[in-house]
Amino acid sequence: MTEAPFSAATRAARLAALPSEPLDLLVIGGGITGAGIARDAAMRGIRTALIDAGDFAWGTSSRSSRLIHGGLRYLEHGWLRLVFEASRERRTLLRIAPHLVRPRAFVFPAFEGTRLKRWEISAGVWLYDILSLFRNVHAHRLLSRRGVLKREPALRERGLTGGAVYWDAQTDDARLTLATLRSAHQHGAACLSYVRATSLEKADGRVRGAELEDAFTGERFRVHAHVVVNATGPWTDTLRKLDRPDAPPLLRPTKGAHIAVPQKRIGNAGAVTLLSPIDGRVMFILPWGDVTIVGTTDTDDKAGPDDVSATADDVVYLIRSANAIFPDARLGIEDVIAAWAGLRPLLRDDGAGHASDVPREHRLEESPSGLVTIAGGKLTTYRAMAAQVVNLVVRKLRALDRRTLPTHAASALEALPGGEIADIDALIGQMKVEGLDDETATYLVGAYGTEATAVAKLMADDPAMAQRLIDGAPWRAAEVIHQARREMALTVSDVLIRRTHIYHRKPVEGAQAAPLVAALLQRELHWDDARRDASVRAYRAEVDRMRAAFTPASV
Repeated sequence: MTEAPFSAATRAARLAALPSEPLDLLVIGGGITGAGIARDAAMRGIRTALIDAGDFAWGTSSRSSRLIHGGLRYLEHGWLRLVFEASRERRTLLRIAPHLVRPRAFVFPAFEGTRLKRWEISAGVWLYDILSLFRNVHAHRLLSRRGVLKREPALRERGLTGGAVYWDAQTDDARLTLATLRSAHQHGAACLSYVRATSLEKADGRVRGAELEDAFTGERFRVHAHVVVNATGPWTDTLRKLDRPDAPPLLRPTKGAHIAVPQKRIGNAGAVTLLSPIDGRVMFILPWGDVTIVGTTDTDDKAGPDDVSATADDVVYLIRSANAIFPDARLGIEDVIAAWAGLRPLLRDDGAGHASDVPREHRLEESPSGLVTIAGGKLTTYRAMAAQVVNLVVRKLRALDRRTLPTHAASALEALPGGEIADIDALIGQMKVEGLDDETATYLVGAYGTEATAVAKLMADDPAMAQRLIDGAPWRAAEVIHQARREMALTVSDVLIRRTHIYHRKPVEGAQAAPLVAALLQRELHWDDARRDASVRAYRAEVDRMRAAFTPASV
């Protein structure tokens, strides 16, 4: 296992060596599925490289509801096998990434006149626990009307008949992806962001590599691999057409949009599962620090994955749904702190009507020329999906040269970086004893796990590193340095959108902090002034684009 840092210097070295390295596997796509494949393959000793055209988790894997869940709503569709698998994977992720995957209780209220009656919710949470083999964090509890209001006093009282509380988990989707990639890197995989596949290379009619382009330098080069896997999520069909221009589409992508609003405006005490009064679909009210996330939509969308955004219609739908359940909130578009949207790479099903009816299953496909594609699936089951892909890769490599490879990886047993801890609260307490205030210690451990001590050491060694990126907020300058050295942060957007989520909680202040972040990256990555300023402009342009998609000019 290599101990090389996961940094810009590592990226440069691996890029330089890649054209001459003999590869068994090239994974195209650095979202959660590709990350899981690279980790599983590297753990089995398969010579692996992974590339992504942008930052890791730039697409769907940083734009989700941030839930690791069995999928309570899937029970309505009869997707019992998926719920069983997802419940098992939830247990695994709680164990191997306890700092990033945290248990969360959800209140599911029942109201008169809604699509699901109180007895149906009761039956659903019973079945949910049965499919988890009664090994969820806690068992569900049925609640009376008074019991629901005791847990969530701001809920609408009119028509409330009772409900239930059940358990799932929340995660930091982008950081979970990043931790998985770093584990793959530790096992020897070359994981490279901002590297795009411009074409697929073939030999004797078989896909045997790709032509790649470095987004920063424009340099192009070829890499050779025995097996190429397409794990590009909503870009799946685009890459398949590089192999076969006439390939029929595999996907029916659906858009999931979310908004963040001040928690104090909604007044939720915890997480709430609700049925939108607009169309009856399941939605969530989710605590996230000092904001509440409201999501998600589930609609067909004509925009491609590069251009998808939360529109005014999406935001109004989410606001109206939240206001109907929390009537004192009285949210308007002006209350929306941030909005984001991603495309779910769902399998095409001509029999499915509404977007919510599209199956969440996944499918493996191998083209006549040997390109392996993984399509569909969900965040929670990424590790199991990855194992299936690598099992196929192993069979292909065995047929090629009769090599012997492990039949499985220890991906369910080995903790992800930062997750090597049994007691999160004990680590927080230890860091407080060493001089950190409660807010800083809690935040750092929640984001970095055991590696929070490395961030704290930067602050202790250089008081300038303790500077807050935003006054009154927990983020510190030391994190930018840590992210550049250990998390391959290469742009201001990498830091402010995906590694800290400052955009999702304080986008205006984040735009003001961008020059400080850029200056820290400039020192660490040896940028000239032009690159520093360009990175600030790129971040501000990205934020402006996302906000302009849903915010009227008058707001």
